[in-house]
Amino acid sequence: MKKISLTGIQATGDIHMGNYFGAIKPSIELSKEYNARYFIADYHSLNTMKDPKELSASIREVAACWLASGLDPERVIFYRQSSIPEVFELSTMLMAFTAKGLMNRAHAYKAAIQANNEKGEDTDSGINMGLFTYPILMAADILLFDSDVVPVGKDQTQHIEMTQDIAQAVNANYGQPILKIPQGAISDEVGIIPGLDGRKMSKSYGNSIRLFAPEKELRKHIMRIVTNSQGVEEPKDPDSSLIFTLYKLFASPEEQAELAGRYRAGGMGWGEAKEALFQAANRELSPMRERYNALMADPDGLDKILAQGAEKARPIASATVKRFRRAAGIDR
Repeated sequence: MKKISLTGIQATGDIHMGNYFGAIKPSIELSKEYNARYFIADYHSLNTMKDPKELSASIREVAACWLASGLDPERVIFYRQSSIPEVFELSTMLMAFTAKGLMNRAHAYKAAIQANNEKGEDTDSGINMGLFTYPILMAADILLFDSDVVPVGKDQTQHIEMTQDIAQAVNANYGQPILKIPQGAISDEVGIIPGLDGRKMSKSYGNSIRLFAPEKELRKHIMRIVTNSQGVEEPKDPDSSLIFTLYKLFASPEEQAELAGRYRAGGMGWGEAKEALFQAANRELSPMRERYNALMADPDGLDKILAQGAEKARPIASATVKRFRRAAGIDR
């Protein structure tokens, strides 16, 4: 019997190549090995996204990106967090077993406090309870579906550790395994995807490449990649080339070897190298882009896919909450 994996997806738009190679593609690959559940964390997004039109559009954009990238709603459970009311019932129950001190140690909360202190502002300025209790809601997302593994980056391991702590507190109190203890699945194979300037690709740095940008926009972004001043005839080192690093994400081993040889032989300018990257990237992204555009043109169809996923998810979620309620003495 396959184990269960769960992946939470932030409801923020403008998904870029870094998101695709760093999270989307490896998570979809993982679904071949596990019984996978994917949810769009729209309630989490309320902490920072207050514009209803922006949030609604972002939810659909994220759903379309994952579906266009290969997520199969017939093989996995794909739903919106807000469509599962049991998430919030479990979250409330978990609060009774979560020490405030544990929340004080959450990285996001500590970072917000530090930022306020550095600006000389009140410690709690701009910090809402959604941010403070974020790890509890995340724990509910994970524990509700008896998750065995949760794919996370190295910077997110604290969330798994907190979820484990909370679940263990519940199980210890009732002397039985009410909640399954999840494990983090941390992949060392996917490194940091560099942006146009060599730093980590990020919208906040303004160095990202939109995943499903039209061809002209894709080419424009690629042609903006920062290079050194080496001339056309000079041999170049592919291993230190930002262009080649991105090229490897799209090209076959044979294509990589061929282009690396041209780098080392000299006679190839940076413009030609960027064109090779564009051709390889556009080759892989074009069919996905077409699928994405078709999905975005049918918002009702997108909503239906997510609603069908919620129908599959709710019986699982309900069983977990009922198990907890019985143990707590709320239900007989």
